[in-house]
Amino acid sequence: MTTTLGAFVLGTPDPPALADFYRALLGWQEVERRPEWVRLRAPEQERPGLSFQLEIDHEIPVWPPRPGTQQMQAHLDVLVDDLEAETERACGLGATLEAHQPQEDVRVLRDPHGHPFCLFLPGA
Repeated sequence: MTTTLGAFVLGTPDPPALADFYRALLGWQEVERRPEWVRLRAPEQERPGLSFQLEIDHEIPVWPPRPGTQQMQAHLDVLVDDLEAETERACGLGATLEAHQPQEDVRVLRDPHGHPFCLFLPGA
């Protein structure tokens, strides 16, 4: 039996809007779009993909984590070749830069629906 990661799924109150952000950020293609579900993939490969599912009661995690608050259960790491330029571009698309930055060669941001994600340089 062969197993392969098929997709990473983010819950959001507005799947189409969040998919539009990540499609612009990553340059990926849309494969499927419904109000409650959207799937993206890299232009040259079918899997793994990035999907967005409707979660009306989505709670935004706290960063940095603190006891008794909604904890981040996962985040995306996005490899970039120019950290400053890509941070600026991501913010222009609707991301926000977090105040707490744990490393020089990584930037922690939030997508427009509050999911943390990191931009990082090769070797980080």
